[in-house]
Amino acid sequence: MGEQQRVKFPQEVIDEYASLGVDLPALFSAGHLGTRMGVQILEASAEKVVGTMPVEGNTQPYGLLHGGASAVLAETLGSVGSMLHGGASKIAVGVDLNCTHHRGVRSGLVTGVASPVHRGRSTATYEIVISDEEGRRVCTARLTCLLRDVRPSDGAPTEPTAS
Repeated sequence: MGEQQRVKFPQEVIDEYASLGVDLPALFSAGHLGTRMGVQILEASAEKVVGTMPVEGNTQPYGLLHGGASAVLAETLGSVGSMLHGGASKIAVGVDLNCTHHRGVRSGLVTGVASPVHRGRSTATYEIVISDEEGRRVCTARLTCLLRDVRPSDGAPTEPTAS
């Protein structure tokens, strides 16, 4: 999948997390599943999240981009936007995702752009448009996340230890 690119964050978001001792750009990734699928987040703010994913390796038996792969890209981008909207004191948890698949894609890279539909105190909803390399819409998704207070148990997951 290559080297992880650094995500472009607004400076005020970097500063907010830095005040808590967190180097957000160094820490940030698309998560284990997103990384396995080749998701790269290029730009991230509460107003817009942009990411890409290769079609190769993410297809169904007919050789088309798998609808579940589009859902992974959509949920990743919408969750990032929700997290940034909620700020460092909140955690974003997806509660509803729907996807409409418009056309098949057999190769290349798809790009997703997440834009806010609603940004409230306890929920955030994003529309995610996924397009092929020719700019044709492949999928339209909507994700709603619950924004809840960070709990001590929400800390970074620990690696399993050998017995």
